Amino acid sequence: MKNKQSQNAPTASELAILQLLWANGPLSVKDIHEALERDKAVVYTTVLKTMQVMMERGMLDRISEGRKHIYSALITQDATQDKLLDTFLDKAFGGSATKLVMRALGTHTPDKDELEELKAYIDSLETKKNPKA
Repeated sequence: MKNKQSQNAPTASELAILQLLWANGPLSVKDIHEALERDKAVVYTTVLKTMQVMMERGMLDRISEGRKHIYSALITQDATQDKLLDTFLDKAFGGSATKLVMRALGTHTPDKDELEELKAYIDSLETKKNPKA
């Protein structure tokens, strides 16, 4: 059952905690609370409870160092981003990656370097599909 639960996409609060762990490595609840407090007021016990739930869902692991608990992410940033993107793509764009990309490019004007990177990526996709081309 734990495996199935961990397949659910993280909530916004859980994602904020995961981002701190991905960027900094293992942290205590105190460290995470202090980092989250920089952006907005958040209650320490709420952070603690959220992290305990994340552990039950298979998102986090915990080791004890004396009275302090150090948490680390069990799910990767790439896998989480893929899951969130797939959900967003299905719900907001009917599963169309083209619509998503066109909307993103319509609301964000890429600079020359970004356009070159996009072109190179598209070329690499075409080469994979048609290796003889």
